[in-house]
Amino acid sequence: MTLPTVREQLLARADDERPGLLFEDDSWSWAQVVRESCVRSGVLDALLDPGRPRHVGVLLENVPEFLFLLGGAALGGQVVVGLNPTRRGPALAADVARADVQAVVTDAAHADLLADVDVPVLPLDSPDWAALLEVHADAEVPPVAIGPDDVMMLIFTSGTSGDPKAVNVTQAKVAHPGRFLAERFGLSPADTAYLSMPLFHSNAVMAGWGPALAAGATVALARRFSASGFLPDVRRFGATYANYVGKPLTYVMATPERPDDADNPLRLVFGNEANDRDIEGFARRFGCLVVDSYSSTENAVVVQRVPGMPAGSLGRPVDGVKVLDPVTTRETPDAVFDQHGVLLNPDEATGELVNTLGSGAFAGYYRDPGAEAERMRGGMYWSGDLAYRDADGFVYFAGRTADWLRVDGENLAAAPVERILLRHPSVVEAAVYAVPDPDVGDQVVAALVVSGPLDPTGWEEFLAEQPDLSAKAWPRFVRVVESLPRTATNKVLKRALAAEGAVAGDGLLWTRAERGTSYS
Repeated sequence: MTLPTVREQLLARADDERPGLLFEDDSWSWAQVVRESCVRSGVLDALLDPGRPRHVGVLLENVPEFLFLLGGAALGGQVVVGLNPTRRGPALAADVARADVQAVVTDAAHADLLADVDVPVLPLDSPDWAALLEVHADAEVPPVAIGPDDVMMLIFTSGTSGDPKAVNVTQAKVAHPGRFLAERFGLSPADTAYLSMPLFHSNAVMAGWGPALAAGATVALARRFSASGFLPDVRRFGATYANYVGKPLTYVMATPERPDDADNPLRLVFGNEANDRDIEGFARRFGCLVVDSYSSTENAVVVQRVPGMPAGSLGRPVDGVKVLDPVTTRETPDAVFDQHGVLLNPDEATGELVNTLGSGAFAGYYRDPGAEAERMRGGMYWSGDLAYRDADGFVYFAGRTADWLRVDGENLAAAPVERILLRHPSVVEAAVYAVPDPDVGDQVVAALVVSGPLDPTGWEEFLAEQPDLSAKAWPRFVRVVESLPRTATNKVLKRALAAEGAVAGDGLLWTRAERGTSYS
């Protein structure tokens, strides 16, 4: 099978006068998008030293310039490095240096973040940038040979378990899943894809922009995600498709429900990391199909949801993806549950999700052979995500490899406990993590964000009613907080919670009696 390139997909739109991009009150046809991309490629070609990696950093919100630069890099063989605006000072400067960025394109709102960066900074509203665009206004399609394996972007991982790593994003890594998803979901030029996830992250590029480009659908670009602005934007732009990663469904569901919420053009929403309650509730409330899938920026391990799958499971893994014991490298035994759904063999059944056939779409980390070696062991891709598999082949997420807790001599995975805690009607978000036990092992802490009444007595009663909650999984400490620390892509920063420990912080702290069930 010949893999497609983003360059080919863009050039296929070069004469397409149908709507290609909507942003606030402005619009561009696909033909105009391609022409603007050619201009940016010409700018980058003049700006970047060809004797060094032709990498340009982009520190912007979701604005058309980001997509024009991305399209330009795809056409001309340059590389866009997506920079995360939540990074600051030396950390952001280290990202720029590690990615061999020659210059950074930004705007006035973000320019101050780049004070420690030792490369030229070009604000969009500066005379220098305007002059570059004017000089190259008549730029033609770059006469270069581009292949599927050529890198067009570096995307940093979320950094939930350590420093972010720059993932090599090839032309095929965007174009192939874009084509696949467009065909799978029946997208066409008649569709409008609403894109509000940050463009420096893989979900926006591979699940939002990529499918729209492959299908010739219109991209409706939002400057940033807004829960209250989601439905008005969908109606305003006539959006039929949207993508998400992390908690956006939760945030939209937390907005006041109205009788006419289902009166909208949205047909399908695709993403990952939503919980079962929000998937079902969002589909019901807004009258659309929600398709949730497990994947990552590296895109090497894929698990797909299927009809009739058990509650709480990720779905069925694609061929070659298995749950392996990281010590023996053998497949783990099937998970065994009692009549209440309690996992009886967590130590034996829990392992790491692994692509046993190789690297999948993973094209490596930029200038990080140590991290690559950690992922690619024995010719297989080790995801770093814990899971267990039932007898029917469905897998269940158990957290990151750093999410193991050792309680009273037994291993405990955080994710299954979080799924149980989310059953409480007042709990909107839950994060389970460990603090050291004064004697040995760990104690369980649950940090909760709530939207309704919750008190210690009612919490104890709720836990007692959960037949699949092990006694060892009852949190020793419960923090009721205003919000959880998150990355820019809405992933919970467990290491920040662990560093805080079992403290009230900006909310409340309940403590369970050491050998009891009551909280105070």
